[in-house]
Amino acid sequence: MLVDNKVEGDSRVQKAAQSAAAAGWDVVLLGLVRSGNGRSWKLGDAEVRLLPLKTPLAKRHAERHRSPLRRPLAYPPGPLAAYRRQWAKAWRADVATRRAALRVAPEAVGSPLFRTTEKVRLIAAGPASKFLLKWVGFRARQTREAQKAGRRLQGPLDRAFTASWKALKGNRAWRRLEPVLWDYELTYGKEIDALKPDLIHANDFRMLGVGARAAIRARAAGRKVKLVWDAHEFLPGVRPWEDNAHWIPGNTAHESEFAPYADAVVTVSEGLGDLLRERHGLKEQPTVVLNAPDRPVEVDETLDDFEPVPDLRALCGIGPDVPLVVYSGSPGPQRGLGDMVEALPKLDGAHMAFVVPSPAAAYIQSLLRRAEELGVGDRLHAVPYVPHWQVVRFLSAADAGCIPIHHWPNHEIALITKFFEYSHARLPLVVSDVKTMSEVTRSTGQGEVCKAEDVDDLVRAIKAVLADPERYRAAYDKPGLLDTWTWEAQAEVLDELYTRLLADGRPGARS
Repeated sequence: MLVDNKVEGDSRVQKAAQSAAAAGWDVVLLGLVRSGNGRSWKLGDAEVRLLPLKTPLAKRHAERHRSPLRRPLAYPPGPLAAYRRQWAKAWRADVATRRAALRVAPEAVGSPLFRTTEKVRLIAAGPASKFLLKWVGFRARQTREAQKAGRRLQGPLDRAFTASWKALKGNRAWRRLEPVLWDYELTYGKEIDALKPDLIHANDFRMLGVGARAAIRARAAGRKVKLVWDAHEFLPGVRPWEDNAHWIPGNTAHESEFAPYADAVVTVSEGLGDLLRERHGLKEQPTVVLNAPDRPVEVDETLDDFEPVPDLRALCGIGPDVPLVVYSGSPGPQRGLGDMVEALPKLDGAHMAFVVPSPAAAYIQSLLRRAEELGVGDRLHAVPYVPHWQVVRFLSAADAGCIPIHHWPNHEIALITKFFEYSHARLPLVVSDVKTMSEVTRSTGQGEVCKAEDVDDLVRAIKAVLADPERYRAAYDKPGLLDTWTWEAQAEVLDELYTRLLADGRPGARS
């Protein structure tokens, strides 16, 4: 099983590996670390290995070469700009020192003739050194701007470059547009080959290529291997992870080149499955495996190995009667966290908790500062993730779960992880009017729908669920509603898929 992250925090991948191993498959989950050395551990009966990723191919042309067309006066990338700037400063410091020496200790400078010559030199050196410092500073700024533009890749030349390579190479253009994808191949490839897997489960678009190339090598060597592609998102509709014109066309080209090698496709919703089948001409409809949480179970708190679930309200420093609205998941402007902060001053007495991977991250800290500016800093809290098996009980301490995401193609087509987690925590929901989530929320009656990016409507929806929470919680009493929204049900689907693909069954099979 392959994933392009450090595994921790990716509940879907953790649950897939753990449940497959529990079902009898021999599972090795390969992830990565972006700094430091790799490591390994056991996740249930699955083995996790993190490989150290190096990404020298991530550096764009402008970060490696001079950019004469963008900024002709810029220095070449590297240490030269800093060296020249420091040298110019040193000259200015030297001129100032020599001038001072002529004033305070002329006899120490040299003979009267030398002192006269020195004065003449310094008359010219002062303005010259000042000009040089400004000139070097200007060229250093040009260098920084050239590198920023080279990373953004949004100019006319960049778009022409992208279009020309797409026209020339088609799906193979990713080799020029996103060469960093080779860094993933060179990190994972040999490790996969050494495992000699019978089945490769590749999560998301980067790992699709890694898994497909490993399958191609294995088949060329005469071994039977099946490739499962687990598509988490519709890539053409993703907000680019990097702000440049190469990212979407490069990664979509890579995905399109290797999608035909998948023996089966797994995805998170029927809508996404339809899009994938149409885009890649898939022979079969993708298998839907929802991002559902584990079924909540009663635990014996007297056992020695019992790990208590953190108290969300205690982490926020509030009591049981304080209204608490929670957001749990990856942060980002498109996910509506900023709208929640802007709504908070209009929600008298209510608190909000952001359960996020890193409360110290720059974006989260900017939201906390904004809350302070609005006078509600004491009512906004950022707390870290808990292990996936604790999420539902952890979130159940809140009074409502909020998903105010904005209109992006991928947001319209699936029920996301936090939707199911909030549901099992029996939280009244507040969701934006993205298509699938709003339709389900209205049909079940488990929450209120608000207009995306409309702070006043978000306030209205939150006030509604806080005013009568039991009305919305009653929706979860509908027989069977939550039963299919469990990972246990989804694990059975995945197990059946593996069994169908591998005619020789479980014994010794690797995933």
